[in-house]
Amino acid sequence: MSEIKTIVVNRSAYADNDLEANALRAYLKDRGVFVVNLMSSPGAGKTTTLTKLINVLKKDLRIGVMEADIDSDVDAISIAKNTGVKSIQLHTSGMCHLDAGMTKKGLDGINISDLDLVFLENVGNLVCPAEFDTGASMDIMILSIPEGDDKPLKYPLVFEKCDLVIINKIDALPYFDFDLEKCKKAIKIRNPNATIIPISAKTGENIDQVAIYFKEKIQNWKEK
Repeated sequence: MSEIKTIVVNRSAYADNDLEANALRAYLKDRGVFVVNLMSSPGAGKTTTLTKLINVLKKDLRIGVMEADIDSDVDAISIAKNTGVKSIQLHTSGMCHLDAGMTKKGLDGINISDLDLVFLENVGNLVCPAEFDTGASMDIMILSIPEGDDKPLKYPLVFEKCDLVIINKIDALPYFDFDLEKCKKAIKIRNPNATIIPISAKTGENIDQVAIYFKEKIQNWKEK
């Protein structure tokens, strides 16, 4: 009886996007533009956090923002009005995430030639955005107090991917059954290397810490 060979021919469904994402990262590195992919659930406070953070960082960095939503331009208008930085809206036409190709189109639209830092506010969702590499220089996420301290255990991938986890709305801690230390431990189980910074985007508490984190991260990235 002749020997039967088994040849594995399966290929990741994300393979093409991963190649495009890696090429985009190299392209951005050559141009000295640091892109941050920001993920969270709807209502976690992405736009409010960005507004407070940008108003601190814009003294030292040239910043642009790409706001991704299924529809509307509410967030892009809000960012432009409240920070004065360049802002554009990306419509996903029903898709619940961005991929590398969409990110590249957005970057072409915002014109990165005069920018140091671009924030990409992904579609509000804890599942789909975490599955697709956008080509960003780093991934971060915002978890808000009203969502509950169990989210790192229920939605592991987004926490595993992120270098920075911002826990927002700590001013609301007295009103919700949220164990901050328990949540931090759960995040570390998923991602031991994650930096965790609790903030209140509403009051501005600890926004300076986030700004310092980004300045150091960008400086280290430039030196590599």
